[in-house]
Amino acid sequence: MWRHNWIMRAIAGTLLTILSSAAAQTPDPSPQFEVASVKLSQLGSGPFRMGSRGGPGTKDPGLFTCENCGIPMLIRQAFELQDYQLSDQVWMRSARFNVSAKIPESATREQFHLMLRNLLTERFNLKFHYEKKEMEAYQLAAAKNGPKMKESATALDSAPLSSEFKMDADGFPILPISRELALMRTADGHTTMRQAETTMEEFAIILTQQLGRPVTDATGLKGKYDFTLKWIEQKAGAPADDTGPDLFRALQAQLGLKLESKKSPVEVFVIDHIEKTPTEN
Repeated sequence: MWRHNWIMRAIAGTLLTILSSAAAQTPDPSPQFEVASVKLSQLGSGPFRMGSRGGPGTKDPGLFTCENCGIPMLIRQAFELQDYQLSDQVWMRSARFNVSAKIPESATREQFHLMLRNLLTERFNLKFHYEKKEMEAYQLAAAKNGPKMKESATALDSAPLSSEFKMDADGFPILPISRELALMRTADGHTTMRQAETTMEEFAIILTQQLGRPVTDATGLKGKYDFTLKWIEQKAGAPADDTGPDLFRALQAQLGLKLESKKSPVEVFVIDHIEKTPTEN
């Protein structure tokens, strides 16, 4: 019996040593910002700027700022969510915060997202879970007569970008050709989108952002395409404007593509608890 107890104690001690050594060698799974400030915005009655910038992969990888950002925007960025994946509360859309955070040198994009998640957990006491929810979704497919886009050319010069732009005869913005970034502008409800070297999988993601519903690629097209798409924004519940196509009709008429509606189970982010006021910096 004594020998048995001694062996068990020896095994336990060895396991503890191994576990302690492994823990010491395991990188920190919860990276943190070096310094982070979260302050309630003091909004006036006039217009205000809103948006985030900086972080790994940008021109300012060491500093992340979010000006007049609502909690839903921060959560979507931290957890890489689409709009339809997050169900928020009314007060979250009106409360605005200014965030400034210094990011450790050489941090990856994945580590940055973890830092932002930890910030929400620590400052707002965020608690959440994921669950499946059935909702309306779309499949992007070829229309009856097939796609009308052309595959990307081997060479295409990029025109210089300008803050000024002209309108065509139908009131749509005229966009310059650019290989470096996708362009989209809206004027008086008339939207022009120009894409270059875009796959249909990438285009489905763009349409997801436009429609607020999941869109999957079912075209079977494997190439990269250059195309321009023009449509008129429709207000919720309003009939399509006869003077121009909505997004659905524009896809079919201009690109030879269509969106097929279906029901699909989607993973959504559910907020169990979050404080209205962040803890002090």
